Amino acid sequence: MIDLYYWTTPNGHKISIFLEEVGLRYQVRPVHIGKGEQFAPDFLKIAPNNRIPAIVDHAPADGGEPLSLFESGAILEYLGDKAGQFLPRTLRERTEVLQWLHWQMGGLGPMAGQNHHFNRYAPEPIPYAIDRYVKETARLYGVLDRQLEGRDYVAGEYSIADMAIYPWAKGWEGQKQRLEDFPNMAAWLQRMAGRPAVVRAYALVEAINPDPDALMSAQARKLLFGQDR
Repeated sequence: MIDLYYWTTPNGHKISIFLEEVGLRYQVRPVHIGKGEQFAPDFLKIAPNNRIPAIVDHAPADGGEPLSLFESGAILEYLGDKAGQFLPRTLRERTEVLQWLHWQMGGLGPMAGQNHHFNRYAPEPIPYAIDRYVKETARLYGVLDRQLEGRDYVAGEYSIADMAIYPWAKGWEGQKQRLEDFPNMAAWLQRMAGRPAVVRAYALVEAINPDPDALMSAQARKLLFGQDR
């Protein structure tokens, strides 16, 4: 059994997609980031960076005590090895998948996240910041689009790289992008959205967080973006 500490954000979706794909038994433990539950002492023991997702694996491969992990990329790599799926063992194939996983973690996630912030959450518009992150998001989608030329999935075969990238890329409209500029990405988004495990993973949203606009409240913004903790 795996405990998934989760909220309905792109990073949270990465892990629910993986778990649905492989059929590992898991229990969702919601962490409402708009209410500040990510700062609870018990959660900080698992995720010291006060961010979701995090997991606790109650049956690690070494047979020892339950193992906790934070950071979505590290969790995907761990689970890929645990399940023996979606993360190749062979050197070149594994390296290809991990490159694109880290591309998402170090590039697309942070840049699209800042795009979201300045377009949606910032208390006042800052044109320079909006322009900077919209353009950088477009550059990154251009990189992804070229990679997907002639491929069904990012690293050839479906992998944890696709699971990491998709939850961010599906938000293209809110990131002020034009999907017609990225035809290979558009086709890939359709393939991803049609996977039954992806459908099941996103069904958690209504069950866990029926009011996503709650994060727009002043108190939620203070908790999410304040620097007083």
